[in-house]
Amino acid sequence: MTQRQSEGPAPSGSETDPTSVGPPGRRRAGVPWTDRPVRAVLVGSVGAGALAAVGWTAVTGFTGPYTALAFCLVIAVGELARITLPGHRELAPIASAGAISYSLLLSLGDEPVLYPAWQVVAVVALGVALGELPHVAVGRGPQVEGVARRILVAMLLAVTFRPLVEGLSLVGPSVTATLLMAALVVLAWLADTLVAAVLRAERLRTRVLVAVGDEIRAQAAAGAAIGSSGVLIALACTVTGLVGLLVFTAPLLVSQVAFRRHAEVRRTYLETVRALSRVTEVGGYVENGHSRRVGDLSRAVGCELGLVEAQLLELEYAALMHDIGQLSLREPIAGGATVLASPREQRRIAELGSAIIRETGVLDNVAELVRRQCEPLDGDGDEGVPPLGSRIIKVANAFDDLVGGTSDEERRAAVLERLRMDTDSEYDPRVVDALAEVLGRP
Repeated sequence: MTQRQSEGPAPSGSETDPTSVGPPGRRRAGVPWTDRPVRAVLVGSVGAGALAAVGWTAVTGFTGPYTALAFCLVIAVGELARITLPGHRELAPIASAGAISYSLLLSLGDEPVLYPAWQVVAVVALGVALGELPHVAVGRGPQVEGVARRILVAMLLAVTFRPLVEGLSLVGPSVTATLLMAALVVLAWLADTLVAAVLRAERLRTRVLVAVGDEIRAQAAAGAAIGSSGVLIALACTVTGLVGLLVFTAPLLVSQVAFRRHAEVRRTYLETVRALSRVTEVGGYVENGHSRRVGDLSRAVGCELGLVEAQLLELEYAALMHDIGQLSLREPIAGGATVLASPREQRRIAELGSAIIRETGVLDNVAELVRRQCEPLDGDGDEGVPPLGSRIIKVANAFDDLVGGTSDEERRAAVLERLRMDTDSEYDPRVVDALAEVLGRP
């Protein structure tokens, strides 16, 4: 078999590395700050505010230094134990709950606490920095936008709640104080979700409204656990003092273990799918890197067309395994290019691949995308138009079959034009246009 380009396995533009989404051959090690203005503004403004708060607090001194130290250490420990969830979402439940509770603290036992908002920001910023030092020392730097968002939540709560503590004489656990805390935490969570969605849309080049929905679904459970824990810690400290900080932080450890296990299961799923996608390459049925490139292109096109996160994940799984049916062939197709095979052979490969995937018992939607990937634009039989995911895979696979791993712009343009010529019958014109948009990115 003649190979266009020899490549080793590499992760696709997925949960583990969203910044890599884009046309094969044009990957970048990172995304320049100039390409991410929202991230630059967020990190710059929050960083400047945090530095100003630390400087001002250092000059004026800490109110309740031992309390500040206790919360700072809890935040540092929580930041040290941060985790990364599916979708490249960084989470530090203990640190976030500690920051929220310090922002909302009314008293320690019978002793009111009246520290200013900038002290809250200073303590949270110092705790986050202290917790990140070990990570940075071993080369595991944080997502700077994730750190900025955690500090921003504390900022929002501090500047809205701390002035009310003195203005409304909130010194103990009352119904008014509790409702006010809960309302402000919900508003802060909504603001953080919106910021996260804008950052996600900017990073993945997807639609903001789609990203908002993805973030709400992804962060609802974690946000509820962290927000309620922060309020409970603040209220408990009014009765038990700093003991409440330790007692009500403990349940978050259980939640953190659950979040971590969920992330590991999702990671194992993706690694298993990638391993399966490599079987056809190792067996000489398709070129090295073909499955990964089709997965990259399919995910990028799906983002361009506004698919939600769950649909993108199923699309990526299907794209990675779209050629697995070729294992049933006695003789490999020349170059592994199914676009050059007869329609009957294409259907057979797709159906056999779908049957293999259905054997897992948990990827039926993925199997359906694979089964219908070879159908023409109007469908084949009585089932109607193929799912959008199948139409995306059909275009991405045809493009890579004809282009391979080359970065030759003329060849890419010629193949893209060939796909456009078949949009009346074979390929969805919306998908081809989205592919052209993806390929046109720097």
